[in-house]
Amino acid sequence: MKRKIIKIDEDKCIGCGLCAEACHEGAIGMVDGKARLLREDYCDGLGDCLPACPVGAITFEEREAPAYDAEAVRLAQEAKKKAGGHSCPGSQAKAIHREPAAPQSAPLPCGCPGSNAKAIQREDTPAAATAPVSSQLSQWPVQIKLVAPGAPYFDGAKLLVAADCTAFAYGNFHNDFIKDKICIIGCPKLDEGDYAEKLTRIIAENDIQSVTIVRMQVPCCGGIENAAKRALQASGKFLPWQVVTVTTDGRILGE
Repeated sequence: MKRKIIKIDEDKCIGCGLCAEACHEGAIGMVDGKARLLREDYCDGLGDCLPACPVGAITFEEREAPAYDAEAVRLAQEAKKKAGGHSCPGSQAKAIHREPAAPQSAPLPCGCPGSNAKAIQREDTPAAATAPVSSQLSQWPVQIKLVAPGAPYFDGAKLLVAADCTAFAYGNFHNDFIKDKICIIGCPKLDEGDYAEKLTRIIAENDIQSVTIVRMQVPCCGGIENAAKRALQASGKFLPWQVVTVTTDGRILGE
């Protein structure tokens, strides 16, 4: 039969998963980081998923498709409840509210740069320096590929664009960099595509206050720095920005 049904543009899809969360019938699922219409007979054609998509990747089309099977949807939902299943919120955009934390001690700088495999020797630290450090992350998700440019937490944000290895290399990353910022991360060597287009949209479409770029002192990390700089230029905005480079043994270059 010919009927109205959703169409997902996978080129536009950023893999945030919000449409799958909004689809109460379970017609949409995430496959290889992209939203897909998995069951045409589960799609009722009402479009609850459309307003959930932050990038406009979902539209209606009229074409040949199986009829909406309400009974099959009901049975699937009952089976899911019996199995204890539920929708995964892992990629749902949200703000995270933190209680103010006591200041943490800054780590002692040390070491040498480089990207070759190596062991790093550490001196023992006083017990006070090993106290638990509170997370300063104030939003989710954090991966550049997953964040939606229109997410509300970008409005008025101080933006932190970081290579994902930096948080592991630099011990006080949360307090020195993430605190009071919106943090998005990526690895230009492992991620497919270029970050510049997404970063340009984030900067151009939101009231971003400043941009801090934190990268590792390895050549491949130049990709995230270059993408952020191109995004700043393409956005047409003049914002305060800085680049911080972290060595592989955990110090800030230049300190």
